[in-house]
Amino acid sequence: MLLVAIVYLGIGSNTGDRRANIEKATALLKEHKDIKVLAVSPLIETEPEGGPPQGKFLNGAIKIDADLMPLDLLTQLKMIERRLGRVKAEPNAPRPMDLDILFYDDIVIVKGKSLTIPHPRLAERLFVLKPLFEIAPHLVHPRLNKSIKELMEALLPHEGSQRFQSA
Repeated sequence: MLLVAIVYLGIGSNTGDRRANIEKATALLKEHKDIKVLAVSPLIETEPEGGPPQGKFLNGAIKIDADLMPLDLLTQLKMIERRLGRVKAEPNAPRPMDLDILFYDDIVIVKGKSLTIPHPRLAERLFVLKPLFEIAPHLVHPRLNKSIKELMEALLPHEGSQRFQSA
């Protein structure tokens, strides 16, 4: 055992059976010997942001214990995405599975070659913050020094919550 880190993941799907895709990805995380799923948020349905015309997303957040270094965890997440049918396409293209590392303990990796932690755009995205709020409202962003609740509330007047529906 190298270390056990508390990690928060973003999960989303907007093609195929979106709920089944998310359930399969969650099951694959649970089966991994170096990952323990601690909490799974309710799912929300959101409009896609950017990219070609496409269907709505189901989005959620997952809290895990990971006995993997950040890049090793990223490799495992990409393997799950591929196993569920994701192929690398243009940015923001439709996808059956999207898994992102949002936070990895309080580690900050700024503009790493293949990974930035915390996720660089999470503070701008209600579709990430709302599910994360459900499982970790008081989690503090290590660079912004604001809680998930504070980040979400800062966006609500600008974005409005009408875009979000529980799924």
